[in-house]
Amino acid sequence: MPINFYDVGDLVRVTGTFTSAKGRLEDPAVVKCQIKTPARVKTSYTYGVDAAVVRDGVGVYHLDVSITASGHWWYRWYSTGAGQAAAETEFRVSRSVFA
Repeated sequence: MPINFYDVGDLVRVTGTFTSAKGRLEDPAVVKCQIKTPARVKTSYTYGVDAAVVRDGVGVYHLDVSITASGHWWYRWYSTGAGQAAAETEFRVSRSVFA
């Protein structure tokens, strides 16, 4: 999967998609997303607890991340209980010439 590049100050939408073993979209029992900044600070979000996690439709969720630092960012969508799954992705943020 290609790595996406962004700039400091961007609002990046990260999306998690959950499917059944048969490939059909489904809503897991618990949906979570973790963000790790270039400083390795981790923040966790849970659908139904944190308003930042939005359900777009069956099995599709998103979280908008405000980019505050250049470097390598990671995010991880995962679910527990019925529909257990996990996926990790990364993106990079370019250093601003104005910093």
